[in-house]
Amino acid sequence: MTPAPSGRRVRAITFDFWDTLVRSDTAAFRLARRIAVADELARHGLPAEHDAIERAFDAAWQRFDAAWGTNEQFTGHHAAEVVLDVLGHDPEPEVRQRIIEAYVGANGEVQTELTPNVADAIRALKAGGVKVGIICDVGLTPSVTLRQILDRHGLLGQFDHWAFSDEVGVYKPDPSIFRYALDGLGGVDPSEAAHIGDLRRTDIAGALGMGILALRYSGVTDDDPAHGPEGDHVVADHAELPGLLGVG
Repeated sequence: MTPAPSGRRVRAITFDFWDTLVRSDTAAFRLARRIAVADELARHGLPAEHDAIERAFDAAWQRFDAAWGTNEQFTGHHAAEVVLDVLGHDPEPEVRQRIIEAYVGANGEVQTELTPNVADAIRALKAGGVKVGIICDVGLTPSVTLRQILDRHGLLGQFDHWAFSDEVGVYKPDPSIFRYALDGLGGVDPSEAAHIGDLRRTDIAGALGMGILALRYSGVTDDDPAHGPEGDHVVADHAELPGLLGVG
């Protein structure tokens, strides 16, 4: 392993999930969720027009976005409860659970795309002795589904550890989710780690706050407009990663 351009010896790298590992497809995910929820509501005789479901989904997303900004956990289960509340339905517990499961599990079969060259980059890093992990702020699609997505792409087994917010209990930039990831990668010191993600407020600020080499991925989100610091490096193509980290 040769020294990275930063002058650091990088022993581990963690990846953000959406728009860093996997392209997000908000429209497809929302459609699948709406169909699943509408079918389950109809199955139990609970009326809900298309526009009403859309308004309920908007309310759930707004609640998530606000909670995410204040680092208060808000999962797909919470979102499904908001949807039922906005629709004015209070079904029996068994029916409620089925509707929640429909909402949470709807996206398991949605077709997704990896970001360009990420699979090859990860394999090259692994071959070069770098440990690879995930640090992900889970939105309304649970981590169990995110693992399924990676597994379908043949990539799940490449990761040595992961830190999903719905399991760790905090979002980035909280240092504890970064610490959890590094501990799971063998107690890697932050000075020997890198993190790559597309968002300044969460990925970059969190990594810099821990003393981790911060890489902003611009291959999908060209210029994150949110307030926050810039990364130590901006990476437009994952093919740059092995060289940037001194591998090969």
